[in-house]
Amino acid sequence: MTRWYFLAVIQQVSDKITTTHTTWYVYLLKCADNSLYAGITTDLTRRLQEHNGKGKRAAKYTRVRGPVELVYHEQWPCRSSASKRESAIKKMTRQQKLTLISAF
Repeated sequence: MTRWYFLAVIQQVSDKITTTHTTWYVYLLKCADNSLYAGITTDLTRRLQEHNGKGKRAAKYTRVRGPVELVYHEQWPCRSSASKRESAIKKMTRQQKLTLISAF
């Protein structure tokens, strides 16, 4: 096998990596005590199951406040933008979050 073959394979892998698009979600959960929890994930169904479980993958906050209910979510193209939006939502007042949820 030649050097050119390996370069072609590397280019194909690189093309697949750059064209693969993972959708990120910012979400709000309503806990059993009516508190709200914000987070990000690539799989809403799996993450909701983790939050409602008692395993290590559940956030400490939701572990003791379950069961939780998904009340809001947004899609974002990358982790960075999802994290920035999550941070902005966490800085909102409770009333602002409830307004966001009611518009959903």
